[in-house]
Amino acid sequence: MINGVMLAWYGAGGGLIGDMLSQWEQAGFFSYLLPFLLIFALIFGILNQIQLFKDNKAINGIIALVVALMALQFEFVPLFFSELFPRLGVGLAIILILLILGGMFIDPRKGGIMYTLLGIGVVIAAVVLVKTAGAVGWSSGYWWTENWPTVVGGIFILVIIGIIVGSNKNPQPYDSFWPFGRSGPKP
Repeated sequence: MINGVMLAWYGAGGGLIGDMLSQWEQAGFFSYLLPFLLIFALIFGILNQIQLFKDNKAINGIIALVVALMALQFEFVPLFFSELFPRLGVGLAIILILLILGGMFIDPRKGGIMYTLLGIGVVIAAVVLVKTAGAVGWSSGYWWTENWPTVVGGIFILVIIGIIVGSNKNPQPYDSFWPFGRSGPKP
């Protein structure tokens, strides 16, 4: 009896919050309203920042509204966002875990660790974008799937070259190599 009461209260969709999110999803909240608001805010913010129309916020708002509505005309934007943001959430969780663990064991004032975390973040962002491209059906997703070892190898070689070239900031002259120095034997 108590088990039946608990199931009736909790529900199959995760309780009241799960039911509410399910209703929002059925109403198009996640597929249309949130992508619309995101695109509108980004376009409006960019137009205000670059001041293309000086301080005329009405024109910026109209352009942002038109672009946001036109972006939702077909299913492409909701499909892209529904593929991108779950992967982005997982990628951000991985970066957060690395930051927490790194903060516990590594001194953040050392420059190398920050560059390492930046590199890991760039790799995670690239993986998120490539996987999203493949899920949406872009041909680049297939290309990346087939050629990622070559790209990673090339980037690795460039990083090694950059480390070698960048590490020698004050090169020492090679006087000790020559028996008489650079100018030859002294008379």
